[in-house]
This record gives sequence, C-alpha cells and structure tokens, in this order.
Amino acid sequence: MSPRLDLLQPYPFQKLRTLFAGIIQNPALPHVNLSIGEPKHPTPQRVKDALVANLDGLAAYPATLGSDALRTSIAAWIERRYAVTADPARETVPVNGSREALFSFAQTVIDTSGDATPVVISPNPFYQIYEGAAFLAGAEPFYVNCTADNRFQPDWASVPDAIWARTQLVYVCSPGNPTGAVASLDDWKTLFALSDRHGFVIASDECYSEIYFSGVKPLGGLEAAKLLGRGFEQLVVFSSLSKRSNVPGLRSGFVAGDAKIIEKFLLYRTYHGCAMSPPVQAASVVAWDDETHVEDNRLQYAAKFEAVTPVLKSVLDVDLPDASFYLWAKIPPSLLNGSDTEFARRLFAEAHVTVLPGSYLAREAHGINPGAGYIRIALVAPLAECVTAAERIVQFCKTHTS
Repeated sequence: MSPRLDLLQPYPFQKLRTLFAGIIQNPALPHVNLSIGEPKHPTPQRVKDALVANLDGLAAYPATLGSDALRTSIAAWIERRYAVTADPARETVPVNGSREALFSFAQTVIDTSGDATPVVISPNPFYQIYEGAAFLAGAEPFYVNCTADNRFQPDWASVPDAIWARTQLVYVCSPGNPTGAVASLDDWKTLFALSDRHGFVIASDECYSEIYFSGVKPLGGLEAAKLLGRGFEQLVVFSSLSKRSNVPGLRSGFVAGDAKIIEKFLLYRTYHGCAMSPPVQAASVVAWDDETHVEDNRLQYAAKFEAVTPVLKSVLDVDLPDASFYLWAKIPPSLLNGSDTEFARRLFAEAHVTVLPGSYLAREAHGINPGAGYIRIALVAPLAECVTAAERIVQFCKTHTS
C-alpha cells in the first residue's frame, strides 16, 4: 500500500460520527440535519426526463472528451454567465462532478522530479479534497488562514517566499466553503501576479457560484482574467451541476481554462477511465441550457436565509454570506466557552439538530485553527425544517449562555 494513504485524515463527517458516539437523542424532536452540504431541493423534471430518454446511450463507450453537444453547452453557459469565450474543443472538459476533478487535477500538474518537495497551497478552512489531492500527488500542503480580519479571504501576503518558490498548485474556493466569501477583482489581481511571478497553476473551485442573494453574481476566475486583460494561462476553473441544479447524484461538472493544461488533464483522464456516461451527458446538456430552475432554486435558498439568519443572529455572531448555502457562525465565548465541538455535540443530544464544528474543516496552522469556535450550518433542508432548527438553536444557546 502507498504510505501516502497514511497521511490522509478522517473526513469531517467521520469525526462527527465519533463525536456523537453514545449519544441518545431526544425522541420527542424530529432530527434536522444541517451538517452536510447536500442539496435537498427537487431535481428538475426535464433533467430526469432527459436522463431516461437517453438510456440507449448505455450501449456505447463514452469519449473522455465528452460529446460535442455537451462541450458546446458548457461553453455557451460560460459565455452567458461570465461574458467569456471558452473554446469547447480545447478549453473545456466535462467531469464526473467537481470533487473527482479537483482531486485528480493535482496528479496532472504536480511534478515531483525535483530535489525540493512541491507545495500545494490551500485556503484554511477548506474542502478536504484539496489536502488529500496534495498528499497523494506527493506534495506538501501549505495552509493559508482565512479569517474575518481578511474578509475570509486567503492572506497571500502571509506566505513566505521560500514556500512560493516550491509552490506548483494553488487551490482557491470562491464562493468559499464554508464561509461563503467571494474573491474580489483585487484578490484575483494579486493571485494572478503571484502566479506570473512564481509559475504555479491556479485551480479555482466555483461549485457554489449560482447560489447568491444580492443580485450581484459572484465573480469567477475566467471572468476576472478577462476583466484584467489576461488569457487563461495557468488558470483552470471547476464547476458543477450538483448545487446549481440539485443533481448531486448525477455527478456532472466541467473544468475550463488554460488549453495546454486541459490537454494534459485530458490525457491523464483518458488513462484514468473517468469518461461521463452518455445518458448523464444528455441530461447535463439540458441542465446547463436552462436557467429557469436555477433561478427558482436561488429563490428557495434566499427565503431560507431571510428567515433563519436574523433568528440566529440574536444568539450567534453570524451574517448573510456573499454566496453559497452555508452560514458560518461564530460561537460567543460565553456559550460553552466558545467550543464548536461541544456546541455541536450537545446541540445534537439536546435539540436533535446536527451542525458541523468549524474546527473539523480546518487545520492548525500558524498558531491557530481558524475554524475553531465556528459552526457551519447548511441550509439545505426545507424552509420549515430550517426555521424549526433555528428556533431550537436559539433556545439551546439561551439555555447554555453563562
């Protein structure tokens, strides 16, 4: 077995199961699970119909590059959404969800042939796939803390020159998981300048880009490059239908960006055997081509945030995020000493509501765990359940505030 597998930490939800071991929940209260970022809104009927109508495609091996129809649909969506032209033949590739692509991408771009161990930079807190991808590609992860003092954006100025010199890949996540923070054009300008200077590749995870509330669409990496007069050099973005279209089980997304990198990534994927099933491709075309269901989806999330955020704000330090379907809530020190794990454990035991401790989504880095003292609340349940959970959380907080 590869010794690199021993570097992988338990996934946050495995830690949560351990935290909850032995707890007997209150049987009088129905469970409300706000821990997992799994969309619960109905899958659009037209997407399901397209999947069923194309089941004959199961009789053929799919091309790793995907169908012309799917790549054209993806490129057309990119142009509508970001006013950016991406070549469907050279600058886009369909993938089986952004998760598998974010992981496998590191295997493509990391070069371990030099004397120094390569570095992969990750925001902190972060989506744990970035860390696992770094380890299994033979790289060393370096965590850049994202705190309220810096708008929950990575503090690039804190990265030492010696780390930049070994950095080959930087993961960014905007809108961010778990904070919901969106990178500004100035943030992108700084990161592009660093990439130009040090030669690293940027992997931009944008799977929450279509869940926003203010009417201002979150800025994407390709869009930022265009606004700054750049091409796509050293930049690849990752997007997904899971959150946008409520199809997490479809496992459908895309990568787009630097044609030279896409070419190498496609070569890797050809050997990896991860071509998308033809029925899934057909259903994906229908999803990318339609915005009506996306707008309805967005309105449903907006209603939940509007109902829940003011209620929770009475007991927790929490604000509406820039985007995504998470609330990143800070626990006051007067409440269980500000412990995110104790909060989650006792909330589950007493109120039968599950949230995720923020410390499980981050690593101790530079003297702190930037997720400690926070909880991530995923507003994925139906509106009534989210309101019920919020009311229970308020009562729980009032009971345990010293």
